[in-house]
Amino acid sequence: MKKGTKLYSIFRNRCPRCHEGQFFESKNPYDLKNMTKMPEECPVCSQKYTPETGFYYGAMYVSYALGVAIWVTIWVATSVLFPNITTFQLLGAVLTALLLMFPVTFRAARLIWANIFIKYTGKEEYLKQKQSK
Repeated sequence: MKKGTKLYSIFRNRCPRCHEGQFFESKNPYDLKNMTKMPEECPVCSQKYTPETGFYYGAMYVSYALGVAIWVTIWVATSVLFPNITTFQLLGAVLTALLLMFPVTFRAARLIWANIFIKYTGKEEYLKQKQSK
């Protein structure tokens, strides 16, 4: 992945603005105690990670879309691999996958949402803006 793309920030857990600083404090999404902890701002470019109160409410819609994508993927995969699967077995497989993937989808939804609204400028551009002030 090339630095400067939205996917770089999302998959590398990086600041949407500079792609340098960590977006979440813990790199491991399955560190359940620290799964949701984010710094107030990027340690590199000082981008506020919560620009306004309630900013991440919209990430629920992204999380829902990711959940639907997981649901459809599991449904298609189990239907192809196990054609005689019952509805309850399918439901169990999907719910198990959604539960196990929750920490990843939670973080991905926040990163995607932040990347929609925070434009990449790069560390150099930020430093130029800071010097000109």
